[in-house]
Formats: sequence, structure tokens, C-alpha cells
Amino acid sequence: MEQAFEFINNNWMLVSVWGAFLAAFLWDNNQRSGASISAAQATQMINKQDAAVLDIRDKKDFDGGHLANAINIPYAALTERMSELESAKERPIVLVCKSGQSVGMAGKTLKQKGFQVFRLSGGMMDWTNQNLPVVTK
Repeated sequence: MEQAFEFINNNWMLVSVWGAFLAAFLWDNNQRSGASISAAQATQMINKQDAAVLDIRDKKDFDGGHLANAINIPYAALTERMSELESAKERPIVLVCKSGQSVGMAGKTLKQKGFQVFRLSGGMMDWTNQNLPVVTK
């Protein structure tokens, strides 16, 4: 650990440039896959802007609990089933996964096809931890 601090101290400019590139990469990746939104923001979008909810988890997880009126298209099948989302192309789409980490690639795919995409931060884990309603039917 002491060597790491010594390296940073001796090469602060190099470390700063690396940090700037990392921040730019993360920002760019975030922009390409859709903005991250909270559960409260997702609720407002669903209620006020008629946002569609796309759950990319597998069917077993989806059946265990999901947001009301969510469309379940597992990420592995998204490309083949993209036509099912055409009716939602003019509305925002809220992407949902288990923990909010795996929606990035799905968001990027949908944005490339012209969809307005938002990623639910924390996914279903955060949604259920906040005791928000889920459908289990």
C-alpha cells in the first residue's frame, strides 16, 4: 500500500490523466446506455409519461416479482424480440434487471434502435428494498 501512495505521489500527473480518461469512459458509457434513474423517478415516468417498463431478467426471476405492466424480454432474446417494443418507441422505456448492473448493454442496443431509454438504478433489488409494489402473477 505504501508503494501505491509513493507511485501516486511521484506520478501525480499520470494518475490524474488516467483518472480523467476513466471518468470520460464511464460518462460516455452511461450516455450510450441511457440515464440512470431512481425508483421515485421511474414511478413518476410511468405515471406521468406513460413510460414502458422492460424487465430483462429471465422468466423465473420475472415471475418471482416484477413491476406492474412490465414487459419481460430476457436480455439474451432482446435482439430477436425487438419488434415487440415497436409500440413503445414513442414513449420512454425504463429498463429493469436484478441489481441495475446488467441493463447497460440492453440500453445501448435499444438506444441504437432509436428508443428513449432509462436504467432503473439498483434494479429490482432496490425496488423491493424500498417496499415498492411488485406483481407476482
